[in-house]
Amino acid sequence: MPEPVRSSEPITSVGFIGLGNMGLPMATRLVKAGYQVDGYDVSPAAGKALTDAGGIYGDDLRGVLMGNTVVILMLPDSDVVDSVVRDEGFDTHSWTTVIDMSSSEPLRTRALAEELAQRKVTLLDAPVSGGVKGAINGKLTIMAGGDPEDIAEVAPILAHLGKVTRAGDVGSGHAVKALNNLLSATHLLVTSEAMLAGERFGLDPRVMLEIFNGSSGRSGSTDNKWPNFVLPGTFDSGFGLRLMLKDMRIAAHLADQVGVPDPLGHAAVELWAEAAEALDAGADHTEIVNWLRKDESR
Repeated sequence: MPEPVRSSEPITSVGFIGLGNMGLPMATRLVKAGYQVDGYDVSPAAGKALTDAGGIYGDDLRGVLMGNTVVILMLPDSDVVDSVVRDEGFDTHSWTTVIDMSSSEPLRTRALAEELAQRKVTLLDAPVSGGVKGAINGKLTIMAGGDPEDIAEVAPILAHLGKVTRAGDVGSGHAVKALNNLLSATHLLVTSEAMLAGERFGLDPRVMLEIFNGSSGRSGSTDNKWPNFVLPGTFDSGFGLRLMLKDMRIAAHLADQVGVPDPLGHAAVELWAEAAEALDAGADHTEIVNWLRKDESR
């Protein structure tokens, strides 16, 4: 029997598994773009939110996969991704493309891609940066890993969610996402230390930010996180502190796996882990400033 081939018809429907803080607004954007979105999440409330937005909520994985040649995963980590993909309900067609937009572990992503290839299923990784606001506005940075032709095939779908940049072969997107968040977390921590030291000296924090942003100390922390989430006291960037810590650990572990010294990265991970223990389970990552304030004697 000849193997099935991909249809040349335009893709009009998408499966979407994982309707959390990021997944739901992403799936909603695809609905608004005209796609039939068959979604699944363990939370019935998330399913109702999708149906209210015009999507279709499936009772199980099979319902989401049926008829869809593109399936997007937006899940917490590699453990959950592996459990979903290996679930007996994840019964894909042999021409399905699975796009893992979660923050997964790069080497595990490569291993899973090889496993799925045995079923003639293509796995691409396409994690994102930009937070909930970026997901709502379709302004995410999408870091794609995989064959260029495979990425090009799904690019029209991903374009509704943000700007797609191919990072390299499969797993590369997850690698660069984790490394990006290690950078982001490290400069947020040292920026916060500098800001608190300046405040204690008597400097105006807004003046400090203006000067930093016109100087070599500028970063996403001085340009965005401090002025928009820390100074107003809202701490509502939409990205949890523990999720940031998870990505930092992935990056530090990757450095270990490839044999690159990472003393500063590991030190940052240890400090963020202390903050995670001290702060509430649902703390936003920008609340690491509050941990520093409470522990200024450290």
